[in-house]
Amino acid sequence: MQVNWTKEELKIYLLIYCANADFSETKSEIAFIKSKIKTSNFEQLHAEFDKDNDYQSIQKIQLSMKENGYSKEDKDALFEDIKAVFLRDDKYDVLEQNLMIGLGHLLK
Repeated sequence: MQVNWTKEELKIYLLIYCANADFSETKSEIAFIKSKIKTSNFEQLHAEFDKDNDYQSIQKIQLSMKENGYSKEDKDALFEDIKAVFLRDDKYDVLEQNLMIGLGHLLK
C-alpha cells in the first residue's frame, strides 16, 4: 500500500475517520473539519474513506504519519483537532474514547 498524502490530506482523512468513530457523522463535525483545512480536496478524501475498511484506514494513517515525519508539536496539534471533532456533538461516547486511546498508542 502506498499513500502519498500531504500533512493536510492526512489531517482531512484522519478527522473524517474520527468523525465516524461513533458511526454517526454529523453536519457539525463536517463543518468543523472543513473549517480546519486549506485545500479543496475534502470530497475526494471523503470518497476514499468511504471505500476503505477500518484496517485500510489505520494502515493509511500510520503510513502517512511515518512518511510525513510528524514532530511532537504536529502530533499534539492533530490530537487537539481530533478531540475537538469528538466533542462537536456535545458527547464523548465510549467508541470515541476508545478510538482516542487507540490513536494515542498508534500515532505517538
